[in-house]
Amino acid sequence: MRIRSLLPLPAVVALVTLLVAVALAQQQEVRPPIARVWMDVATNIFAAPRIPGAPPLPPMFVPPRENQFGYTRHMFGRYLDTALFVRTRPQGIQATHGIPQGLRLGASLPLEPVRPAAASPGAPSGERDPGTAEQPKGRVLFYWGCSADVRPGQPRTVDFARASAQEWATVWQGRFVPERGAQAEPGHSIWPNERDKRILPDGASLQGEHTITGDGVPPGLRFAIGAAQDLMPAIEPAVEGEPQASLSLRWRALPTARAYFLGAFGAKGNDLIIWSSSDVPEAGMGLFEYLPNANIERWTAERVLLAASTTQCAIPRGIFADTEGALLRMIAYGEELNLVAPPRPSDPRVVWEQQWALRVRVKSTLMMPLTLGR
Repeated sequence: MRIRSLLPLPAVVALVTLLVAVALAQQQEVRPPIARVWMDVATNIFAAPRIPGAPPLPPMFVPPRENQFGYTRHMFGRYLDTALFVRTRPQGIQATHGIPQGLRLGASLPLEPVRPAAASPGAPSGERDPGTAEQPKGRVLFYWGCSADVRPGQPRTVDFARASAQEWATVWQGRFVPERGAQAEPGHSIWPNERDKRILPDGASLQGEHTITGDGVPPGLRFAIGAAQDLMPAIEPAVEGEPQASLSLRWRALPTARAYFLGAFGAKGNDLIIWSSSDVPEAGMGLFEYLPNANIERWTAERVLLAASTTQCAIPRGIFADTEGALLRMIAYGEELNLVAPPRPSDPRVVWEQQWALRVRVKSTLMMPLTLGR
């Protein structure tokens, strides 16, 4: 039996048209910011190898004599990468980053535009005849979880020679986020650069007022950096136990850390042993990077990341025994700061004319030998 409409068809069409018009009217027009600023802040530490019976040595690093953009990613030390893009000046500009006194680098830092790199003529393609490739040998043995004993169902084993793409995915294709930070791309203006290669001095702090000025930069690009986005302290681990038994890792909680993640790997013959602190199967190859706040919260709730209150973790007994050296990696995630000026108008009929946007990312990382080999 058909149910008759309470309204005639023309009235229904008119009502739907009205609702669509109201919905479209409520969609606020948003215009992208004229200027975008990215700041990546990193404390990257290499700790001395543990020596049985000896007191632990403090984290250490020997910074290079000159700074270089991108050192926040991989170089040991304390670093800041800043990048600016002005939409109305797509070729890049010379700009000035006014900094607080606590950074100990004077009143400002110069931002220099990145120029397109010239192609290298005759560069080798890097391609290799597949017929000459040697078939890999060995296996990947993957363990996970903070536990003194190997958990049931572990390790997850992948044979180099016979593994399918799906089997490889169970180890390598884990969680990650696309790159969202400071980049030395053509059109971006960056620090450090060829004009200023200074290293951050001891005791440097980002806390305080910052300004960005330059041709095309909206007036009033001014923001404050607080303790949550300052350079994080170094991770100071203490390692107890022996690989034949279980290794216990302890550290002092970092006051601005939102979560932690640990991973270790070592070689035993043709086998590669991988362990992560995740409570669920996650090797974490893509997690030793800056993470947005939302991902940190979600992956902590999923027990992939360790909560900020965590100060210890155990590596299962025996998994790194008799290895040809094992290396530990650890990361503490800081809180990401995102600002847009001016704020979004409350009236959806008013166009949101964004003048500038800022993203600041913070992390502290550690690398340390767990074993020195047989």
